[in-house]
Amino acid sequence: TDEDLEALVTEQLFQGTSVWELLQAQIVCGTMEMPTATVKMRGPDGMEHMESVVGKGPVDACYKAVDRIIKSPVNLLDYSVSAVTEGIDALAVTRVSIESTDERLTYESASGLTRKRTFTAQASDTDIVVSSTRAYVNALSKMLTVLKSSQVSS
Repeated sequence: TDEDLEALVTEQLFQGTSVWELLQAQIVCGTMEMPTATVKMRGPDGMEHMESVVGKGPVDACYKAVDRIIKSPVNLLDYSVSAVTEGIDALAVTRVSIESTDERLTYESASGLTRKRTFTAQASDTDIVVSSTRAYVNALSKMLTVLKSSQVSS
């Protein structure tokens, strides 16, 4: 639909350069299984990395697998999923906000408090778990791009 196309184009226009790329995600979950995700990603070095992790749910398992690959600890601040269109085959748009635990990404606010920098990204897919994982990877890529540029300027 037009709404699906608009969501996909918006996602591409407002994403920065991807440091990490999600290549594949396979998720197994249900009432009889432990939620398990196997995630394959391509890093900035061009090498492929793969991890398989059990989580509390399918999204948690994917996020933990990504964290093991990227090795840059963050706190998930916000997570939301919405449907662009109606129906069972609707395109899901996931939006995540993260904050780094890295001290180099702190700043002093106008009130004098030390704050951690936050990074927000979104992604869309007909599969909610894939959309969620891509959004998380996009937010991490934004954060890592800022970290890399702060290393270059120091």
